[in-house]
Amino acid sequence: MSRFPGSFALIVLPVLALGLAACETPMVEQRLPELTFAHLKPIKLNVATIEVVSQYRPPLKPPNVEHLFPTPPLKALRRWAGDRLKAVGKSGSARLVIHKASAVETKLAKKTGFTAAFTKQQSYRYDLAVEATLEIFADGRQRGRASAHATRFSTLREDASIYKRQRIWFDLTEALVRDFDVEMENNIRRHLGAWIR
Repeated sequence: MSRFPGSFALIVLPVLALGLAACETPMVEQRLPELTFAHLKPIKLNVATIEVVSQYRPPLKPPNVEHLFPTPPLKALRRWAGDRLKAVGKSGSARLVIHKASAVETKLAKKTGFTAAFTKQQSYRYDLAVEATLEIFADGRQRGRASAHATRFSTLREDASIYKRQRIWFDLTEALVRDFDVEMENNIRRHLGAWIR
């Protein structure tokens, strides 16, 4: 029998603690790429200034979750405008009015039964929507406008990690604004062709 049980316990506990600490897997921070549209050819407008105005106000509460996104749709649209629209004229102005830039989370009903117990189910659905109008002004009057909207959705499996959720949100936003970009450029060329340089 040991004559120093207390001392033995004091030595063993720190050694056990060190052993457990060595087994921990450090949490690696996920670094998502920057969402940019700078690689696309800019749309040069014959105006002196371009302004971005948002009429959309994020609710900041469920079911809306856009404020939790790595790049919220509203921020992505602002970045789109900065990268894609270029003022190259000496007078007049353009204004991009953002009407909508939302992301809504819906909890999905789970199937029950024997088979469902062995199946990873989709637990959440995310619906994204953006809508904006580009207006041209000259001599104090609106001279033309072009609008575009886009929607995308995706679902998330019940066992998805927080990193997977963030990645899905990022990819969904990127695809959404790329859809918006295609429609808006087509409509600008169709309705505002006289203002393109």
